[in-house]
Amino acid sequence: MKKWMTVAAVLAIAAPVFGADERAMIAKHWQTSKEFTLAVAEAMPADHYDFKPNAEEMGFGRVMVHIAMANNNACALAGGIKAPTPPEKVAAAYKDPKGAFDKETAVQFLRDSFDFCTKVVNDITPEKLDAMSGPEGRQMSGRERLWAYFTHTAHHRGQAEVYLRVNGIKPPDYRF
Repeated sequence: MKKWMTVAAVLAIAAPVFGADERAMIAKHWQTSKEFTLAVAEAMPADHYDFKPNAEEMGFGRVMVHIAMANNNACALAGGIKAPTPPEKVAAAYKDPKGAFDKETAVQFLRDSFDFCTKVVNDITPEKLDAMSGPEGRQMSGRERLWAYFTHTAHHRGQAEVYLRVNGIKPPDYRF
């Protein structure tokens, strides 16, 4: 019995350290994702921000804004805080299926979303990483939500890289 109490005490003391290491790992990869995603966003010329390879796809600027909106919402849920309000110009265009996004506004909104998520990751507690959030039937732990939206960003960044290639633009080199 005494042995198990000692093990439990060691784990209780170590838990915050594991949480800090986990946050550092998430923050490291989030920073890499930010830099790479912004490089992809910057590679597309401003006059191509409405480009889409076919009618069913989102335009390039909408893809960048979609990443930012999803990041903000996911990180807010994981952190148990309110998501930043998108700039009026972004919100109006996002609501309109034919809304257009200029490069400067889309890139800044994307940068701001990564900065918001970085703050959430740096401030998140082990309890919030374990806490379940989200709508009924789609609940995830904070940890799972951060991972899911890290993956979501990678998916759409890959889509955006194809848009670059279709336009004869070499995407930035992959970063990990």
